[in-house]
Amino acid sequence: MLSIFTDLADWMAYTLFGLLPGSKLGGAVHFFIEDTTKIFFLLVLMIYFIALIRASLNIEKVRDYLAGKNRFIGYFMGSIFGAITPFCSCSSIPVFLGFTSGGIPVGITMAFLLTSPLINEVAVLLLLSLVGWEITLAYVLVGLVIGIAGGMFLDLIHAERLLQPFALKAYQSANPATVSERVNTPKLTAKERHEFAKHELLDILSRVWKWVFIGVGLGAALHGYVPVEWIETNLGSGQWWSVPMAVLLGIPLYSNATGVIPVMESLITKGLPIGTTLAFCMSTVAASFPEFILLKQVMTWKLLAIILALLLFSFTVMGWSLNAVSFS
Repeated sequence: MLSIFTDLADWMAYTLFGLLPGSKLGGAVHFFIEDTTKIFFLLVLMIYFIALIRASLNIEKVRDYLAGKNRFIGYFMGSIFGAITPFCSCSSIPVFLGFTSGGIPVGITMAFLLTSPLINEVAVLLLLSLVGWEITLAYVLVGLVIGIAGGMFLDLIHAERLLQPFALKAYQSANPATVSERVNTPKLTAKERHEFAKHELLDILSRVWKWVFIGVGLGAALHGYVPVEWIETNLGSGQWWSVPMAVLLGIPLYSNATGVIPVMESLITKGLPIGTTLAFCMSTVAASFPEFILLKQVMTWKLLAIILALLLFSFTVMGWSLNAVSFS
């Protein structure tokens, strides 16, 4: 279904605007059109749909199941859901907003948000065909571990306190303090449920719409510019500092998991160590400036800094570990 946005971007960029498919400008415009239309579609769909469920059904049992004695299962499920959904880092944010407003624990939601951009079925199939099952399995397992461990850590520090006020309010309103509040909540009519969902949708859209354009615009400007030759020359010898350098180099760039796979193949075939390559590619996919620009609308600077540090630490340790194994 999401291919409709690619087709729309093809038509607008290459037919309507007459840009060349292989040009940098054509690629940037195509990227901008595809991602903005997809993100706004997901924003409208997910926020309205989850708000409608909140107004229609009793979702406390699911939330309590995930938040209680089965919390680890919740982290695992959130990470798996992130792995099987075809969202990049920016387009997974609408789902994050929907989960938050539905009262799903922040750690479980973050397990989804951290895993979703790193893994998808297309990336897995491309990796299998390009670099074999060993590297593919390592990539998938590392992505899942980062999501689960990150979610556990963020719940441990009560990261919900560091959401922006409107997101925290939505989260708290979905978590009533007492059982009596849950039981005595009056049932809404179909019209009232629609009005509730529409109000929440418009409220969130009014806060984040301009940042979608800014974030995706930055990503479009950087799209396709990955200095492969420089990386091959300067980070290919496997020194300890090459991994954190690769991670830092990936931050200002932007790609999705599918788009970064050919870069990964090129780096590996040119001799870049596997750990350094995966660290760079994961940083490009999951720790990019466009994603953090969008996340700033629902998170405070402190939470963003914690998430960034968590990702950079995870990617660096993963890179060092895989390099140590491959060189041994």
